[in-house]
Amino acid sequence: MIKPRGPICNLACRYCYYLPKDRLYPESDFRMSDELLERFTRQYIESQQVPEVTFGWQGGEPLLMGRAFFERAVALQQTYRRPGMRIVNTLQTNGTLLDEAWCRFLRRHDFLVGLSLDGPRELHDAYRVDKAGRPTFDRVMAALGPMERHNLQFNILTTVHAANADHPLAVYRFLRDEVGARFIQFIPIIQRNNETGRQEGETLTPRSVTARQYGDFLTAIFDEWVRHDVGGVFVQLFDVALAAWIDHRPRLCVFEATCGTALVLEHNGDLYACDHFVEPDWRLGNITQTPLTELAVSAQQRAFGQAKRETLPERCRECDFTFVCHGGCPKNRLRQTPQGEPGLNVLCEGYRAFFTHIDRPMQLMAGELEAGRAPANVMITLAGEEEKLQRRFARAGRNDPCPCGSGRKFKRCHGRPGGEW
Repeated sequence: MIKPRGPICNLACRYCYYLPKDRLYPESDFRMSDELLERFTRQYIESQQVPEVTFGWQGGEPLLMGRAFFERAVALQQTYRRPGMRIVNTLQTNGTLLDEAWCRFLRRHDFLVGLSLDGPRELHDAYRVDKAGRPTFDRVMAALGPMERHNLQFNILTTVHAANADHPLAVYRFLRDEVGARFIQFIPIIQRNNETGRQEGETLTPRSVTARQYGDFLTAIFDEWVRHDVGGVFVQLFDVALAAWIDHRPRLCVFEATCGTALVLEHNGDLYACDHFVEPDWRLGNITQTPLTELAVSAQQRAFGQAKRETLPERCRECDFTFVCHGGCPKNRLRQTPQGEPGLNVLCEGYRAFFTHIDRPMQLMAGELEAGRAPANVMITLAGEEEKLQRRFARAGRNDPCPCGSGRKFKRCHGRPGGEW
């Protein structure tokens, strides 16, 4: 991740962990120089042994650098790329600065844009506010017009927090039906209760999502998605889970067995181990003094990445879902297991409930893939099962076991007044 303006942003989202990083550089103007941009571009491309190289621009708000900076960035990429090498640019933005000119530029250079949007107005505006505390929903939504007119490729990044966690279907249907999103990421907010943004302390802010909330949120959206949207809407976590169910690597850092490949370049050339560990202890060095490749494979960075696996509690190692979860992100491993072992993820309960719930649909989709068929066929299978179940409900007597398999009598389950069929 490249942060050309560091933590500088035109918003002040109340759950943002990166805004306090300005304290690391009290005398800085927080602008990446042209010299550093060229040095990084050259070193980064030279270090790659693959045909496609991705530059990921983040912040803060990267658009605050202005279009001239990104024009230079694109030109330098073409200067240093090797024959046959493809360059890809991704950019994460809050969207409030996206206008016709920006969208024209981003489309011309095939940028993939990540737009931060937390759901309908009241849910988005709960925490995503500007420096004056004013809501930002209308300004973000205004970006959709020029993005659509210029056919800009985009995905939606939605954080899941205390304000929107209890409204999963409202969030998902809004993104799908009103925004027209076809690629969606759901990122849980686990915010330490301190003002430094550092990974220290075990208490969380009230804005953080609970494990049960996060599990219920994902489960409700999955049930909607797996019945209606497979192959039409792509939810990152569901794609990652399916990869794990067919014995492929998750390819998302929080669910990899080890980490350490998502490094962060700050505006002055400092390289850090991870976006969530931009702290003095995890500063690897500066690329103006030590080559990028040397820093990326340093003993310090290898130790950081391996620690994720080496500190995994026994409870996690014995869990049925280690193959997909691998203990989750290290920044969220703040709890102890019932046996008193440290390193349990605060979201563990939610993950276990969610992965248990999706096991059978995932197995069905995995079977379709193994047979060379589309995973979307799962929707046909589930629709047929639902139709049969509804017929069994219609024939069930009040005191019969409920056909859903709950073990309760029908009258106390799906046959009760207000019971959902």
